[in-house]
Amino acid sequence: RKRPRFEGGGRTGHIAGERERPISPKELLEARVMVDVGKWPIFTLLSPQEIASIRKACVFGTSANEALYVTDNDEVFVFGLNYSNCLGTGDNQSTLVPKKLEALCGKKIKSLSYGSGPHVLLSTEDGVVYAWGHNGYSQLGNGTTNQGIAPIQVCTNLLIKQVVEVFAWGYNNCGQVGSGSTANQPTPRKVTNCLHIKRVVGIACGQTSSMAVLDNGEVYGWGYNGNGQLGLGNNGNQLTPVRVAALHSVCVNQIVCGYAHTLALTDEGLLYAWGANTYGQLGTGNKNNLLSPAHIMVEKERVVEIAACHSAHMSAAKTQGGHVYMWGQCRGQSVTLPHLTHFSCTDDVFACFATPAVTWRLLSVEHEDFLTVAESLKKEFDSPETADLKFRIDGKYIHVHKAVLKISKLGTGLGGDGGEQVKVKEQNGVGGCFEDESERRGNCLVRCEHFRSMFQSYWNEDMKEVIEIDQFSYPVYRAFLQYLYTDTVDLPPEDAIGLLDLATSYCENRLKKLCQHIIKRGITVENAFSLFSAAVRYDAEDLEEFCFKFCVNHLTEVTQTAAFWQMDGPLLKEFIAKASKCGAFKN
Repeated sequence: RKRPRFEGGGRTGHIAGERERPISPKELLEARVMVDVGKWPIFTLLSPQEIASIRKACVFGTSANEALYVTDNDEVFVFGLNYSNCLGTGDNQSTLVPKKLEALCGKKIKSLSYGSGPHVLLSTEDGVVYAWGHNGYSQLGNGTTNQGIAPIQVCTNLLIKQVVEVFAWGYNNCGQVGSGSTANQPTPRKVTNCLHIKRVVGIACGQTSSMAVLDNGEVYGWGYNGNGQLGLGNNGNQLTPVRVAALHSVCVNQIVCGYAHTLALTDEGLLYAWGANTYGQLGTGNKNNLLSPAHIMVEKERVVEIAACHSAHMSAAKTQGGHVYMWGQCRGQSVTLPHLTHFSCTDDVFACFATPAVTWRLLSVEHEDFLTVAESLKKEFDSPETADLKFRIDGKYIHVHKAVLKISKLGTGLGGDGGEQVKVKEQNGVGGCFEDESERRGNCLVRCEHFRSMFQSYWNEDMKEVIEIDQFSYPVYRAFLQYLYTDTVDLPPEDAIGLLDLATSYCENRLKKLCQHIIKRGITVENAFSLFSAAVRYDAEDLEEFCFKFCVNHLTEVTQTAAFWQMDGPLLKEFIAKASKCGAFKN
């Protein structure tokens, strides 16, 4: 069962299924975006001890003067102005001291969003939906217009929905609920019309407009369109969903909305913008509104994340190289072109430059006092001064430590995901894995079973100071060893294929997933079929399906590449047969 995800905006409530998306290296073990909540002014009210306990947080309100956070023991606290009872404390009293929301403690909050009332929508890992705060337009979805002074559960029939249907309710003066009228909607109502039987995987809301992304990359919009924020080529409001025809040639992965502008990110890392541009929030170099999508950041590297919020007139984006850009209304200044910042994540842009300084998504936090293996060991990687072993590949040396490579680590299984059957593989006489993952967990969990086996007294490698490696290239093997020290991989997609081969050979399941993630982020029309072939060869089912869908979405271009026609016959036939079953060759 997919868990609900919310996108806030205006005085309307929206819900859709949580979209499956590429994940970062740390998210392979824990779904988190690591940020420092101390960058938001409101959190200066808390003590260092309270700050240290925060694991998830959200800042909202017309002046960014309300906040909710979840502690490491899953307790939920709120503090701030409490306008329209948006803190959910059961009263209308503001508070500078955090108050505990007993009704939400232990509920394992998954996602949270807010409207401009403000009102709050929240979902748990169990799929339960809660709402509270301003309700003058029935935006809580409980069938009344009474203020929600404490969290109430939204209709239970939403809890079992897959990532297929969209429900909307609340204020509807411009058709943003998508019901075909402008009457307010007091309870959740399914958005149908053009979205009927289509698979919706993402939604976003502006102040009075709504957008949806389908699993095939199509984009639909409805509601207020006075600034062109629906991207339809005109400025007429739409009471039901209408497809953004200008994006028919691309496959959109992510969409976000500002107050009255929209950003879309394609599966090729291209960024499009349209709508209001009074503050330069479209990043076009001027302040002219756009009624249709325009490609921006054309000269920049591939974009991997975009950010906007319905309460602000600014935009942010992160590139594949980790560079973060911002533009629009930045602390009162109009920035009309994407400006390179020194931030490491888009969340910091909103903390330091948004007006108000709200969060554009639910934050997750990890503190400096928690040191990972990567943080402790990365400075010693490839250090000739302390190393006691060298690997020689292609005539180059990599300096490492035997103790690190075979170190035992209780409590986590960094060599695998757990639960799966792992076959023993012989690599030049060295066993790579246990027969059963649970056997390893039941005894001693290790950093890398391959090296733990290698450095036994009865293997020749244990006595050597230099070990020759000829199965893999220098960049690939160095990336593998660096991964064991840092938990990170920095390789282009083409080299990640070689690392995927190594990870498969060494039974490094977590590294295998990380390689797939890198490859997904770097897929293009030119390399798509080569990556698809590699995914099949290394039995990476998730990556295979991802590459297959990309090839089908860009079928004409992919079939004109050299990689497509150089592919071996059986695989090519298998691809064509599978694509035909998906309707790729229908007229």
